[in-house]
Amino acid sequence: MSELLPEELENALPKIRDQEGSKDPTVYVVYQFPLSGWIWFVTEGDAYIDDFCFFGYVVGLESEWGYFCLSELESVDINGIKVCRDEAHVQRPLSECLQQYGIVEN
Repeated sequence: MSELLPEELENALPKIRDQEGSKDPTVYVVYQFPLSGWIWFVTEGDAYIDDFCFFGYVVGLESEWGYFCLSELESVDINGIKVCRDEAHVQRPLSECLQQYGIVEN
């Protein structure tokens, strides 16, 4: 399995749509790309064909909810700098994660 998605994390993630309707869903994993400041807050995920797809809140050029795949995260490599997983992340509501990372939502 991938360094970004160890088996125990894959097994812990709720399936896509399991937290639908929650005003403050639980974030299970956080990914970051140091060169851009992009952050992916994963709330759900599912195996899909030959990949693993996530749903979560993405902070990049815009801040928005969306789908993204493990293969997309793994493909980012700029001079050896890659997307990394916040290994110290503790499952908690999105609002607390945004506060921790200093992200202010309008």
